[in-house]
Amino acid sequence: MDIIKAEMRNPAAKAKQLRRSGIIPCVISGAELKESLSIQIDENTARQLKRTKRDGSKVDIQVNGKVYHTLIKDLEYSSLNDAIVHISFHILNAGKKVNSIADIMLLNKDKVQGVLEQIQMKIPHAAEPENLLDVVTIDLDGVPIGTTITISDIPEFQSDKIELQADPDSIVLRIRDKKLAGAGASGDHTEAAE
Repeated sequence: MDIIKAEMRNPAAKAKQLRRSGIIPCVISGAELKESLSIQIDENTARQLKRTKRDGSKVDIQVNGKVYHTLIKDLEYSSLNDAIVHISFHILNAGKKVNSIADIMLLNKDKVQGVLEQIQMKIPHAAEPENLLDVVTIDLDGVPIGTTITISDIPEFQSDKIELQADPDSIVLRIRDKKLAGAGASGDHTEAAE
């Protein structure tokens, strides 16, 4: 999904009516705009956005021929039926730092020999638009029992272009021995690797 095509939304249109007709109300805001832009996108585009992006992801939106570089500020959906209710976008400006969140994705969890405990799922940070992190991947293939990985151990967060908004010594994950893990209290996020 390169550029999302959106249309200006009629302020008089009721959000419920729009959603019933397959249109999702959205807004683009930011200090650079004189006033927020009320826009709308079709439901299929919104669903694809929800599948492939998350809060903090960069998205280009075209409205009336003009492209806005934005960040997803809030993708609001109903927990009852998973229907998308509203999407808020924040405009990005080159050279100006913005707050965002990077999701931590773990690869090869099935190859972990011990008990994997993931403590951090998302890492808050600030950066200029071109340096924002959307997803940070950690490959667990070959990572031994006894390993503890902190935010500062992750190469992407060692860049001087990234301003961490969390303690760099915070533990992201640890791999413990199954016998020792069974003897101690287990955390909410603990999962045994097969």
